Amino acid sequence: MKKNDMNDLPPDVQSQIRALENLPEDQVDTTDAPEILDWSDARRGVFYRPVKQQITLRIDADIIAWFKAHARDGRGYQTDINGALREHVQRTSSAG
Repeated sequence: MKKNDMNDLPPDVQSQIRALENLPEDQVDTTDAPEILDWSDARRGVFYRPVKQQITLRIDADIIAWFKAHARDGRGYQTDINGALREHVQRTSSAG
């Protein structure tokens, strides 16, 4: 929560938040929110949606065919292409 957003809260809630901020980590009671150790059912990208920009892009037909053939039921191939491009950007950005 941003400090500016605190002004929208009732004074009693603001004081509770400030009291929590001042507590050392080992004194914060998190028993009502236990740590999750099994993430096997977790889904990525549920809350974060990057801004998409529609463009016209010429990609070799064999590349498109490969992504379509490897997509789940022929769907989601554009997402797979976007992921491959993102991986390439991250790989080349960290290398140089």
